Amino acid sequence: MYYAYKYRLKPSDAHREELDRHRDICRQLYNHCLYRLDECRENHGTLPSMSSLRSELPDLKKWWDGLSDVYSRTLQIIVERLFDNLKSLSKLKENGYGVGHLKWKSPREFRSFTYSQSGFKLDKKGGQTVLSLSKLADIPIRLHRAIPDDVKLKQVTLKKEPTGEWFATFGAEVDREPPEKPETPEKVVGIDVGILKYAHDTDGTAVESLDLSDERERLEREQRKLSRKEHGSNNYGKQRRRVAECHADLRRKRRDFLHKLSNYYAREYDLVAVEDLNVAGMMQFDSNSRNRAAAAWGTFLRLLEYKCEREGTHYIPVNPQGTTKECAACGVSSDKPLWVREHSCPSCGFTADRDWNAAYNILARGLKKADIGAGCSESTPVETALPTGTAVVPAKRVIETGSPVRNARSA
Repeated sequence: MYYAYKYRLKPSDAHREELDRHRDICRQLYNHCLYRLDECRENHGTLPSMSSLRSELPDLKKWWDGLSDVYSRTLQIIVERLFDNLKSLSKLKENGYGVGHLKWKSPREFRSFTYSQSGFKLDKKGGQTVLSLSKLADIPIRLHRAIPDDVKLKQVTLKKEPTGEWFATFGAEVDREPPEKPETPEKVVGIDVGILKYAHDTDGTAVESLDLSDERERLEREQRKLSRKEHGSNNYGKQRRRVAECHADLRRKRRDFLHKLSNYYAREYDLVAVEDLNVAGMMQFDSNSRNRAAAAWGTFLRLLEYKCEREGTHYIPVNPQGTTKECAACGVSSDKPLWVREHSCPSCGFTADRDWNAAYNILARGLKKADIGAGCSESTPVETALPTGTAVVPAKRVIETGSPVRNARSA
């Protein structure tokens, strides 16, 4: 299996200057290779191959001052990166999207470069852990979590965030195979995601959404200050970094919450059924798009999927259409406006929390899709669950304990 481990670098001023210099050389090489592609397209009507562009690198070093200062494998990856971008554009075009040509990268748009296979290692020097980079420097790194012994580091990507901070992301290969998924899962759960209650599951746990209103207000204040600065001035640059810090603060708190919540469901259950949401399509709706974007449902589902794979848990995405309207007891569909938070079936009289009813339908569809019947009670939902059994858990508890259930009943 392949994982990514991200750590914060602690470069000195000299290290920052050298990192920026290497990053800018990589950016200029990317733009030069893009120029060569455009030149061949205009003169010959065809594009050169990736290997032919890489073969030009030794000749470039003869007249390009500074190009030899960058590790050779890093330069080759820049060429590969350009062709990966071309492949991405081709796939979009095949899917019917209107695409143009790749554009040259400005200094603010090109933020990372990669060492692959060789040229880097973690070492101990002067009582601290450093990341030794060939032709660059030994940069102190903050290993806030240990890298397992059975992990092989295949590459490292150095990235400068808009805040000015540098991070190192290691691509790691793990020799061990993930646990086998149980053929007859015992602990199963269906999860319905929302805005007021971020996640409502079939076990009667409703996790509230993360309250980031203070952080958003701070971001809006800093953005208003930025709008009053003269573009390009020193004060504009300082204020732009403050805005970037606000964005980073929001992003980190949200991802921390999503990581812990998805990790809980992946570890505690043998099967997790969720809605297969088209989040990009939902963002096109006229109303409430800001709250949908802030909920980051797509990120939560991606995190949940790979964590389930890692823990040996069945991850079953199901069609979300009609999960809220359909009665979990009798299957009859009934329309209800969004502000009605209770499901009351006009056919059988079953009454339950609206989100719990949807979660149970999601679980039932997931079990049917996976052709698994274990873990699901033979009793009807009317007999096994009532809305009075729902435990509302604040998002703060998830952040503090990593679990929405721990001490939830005593809250």
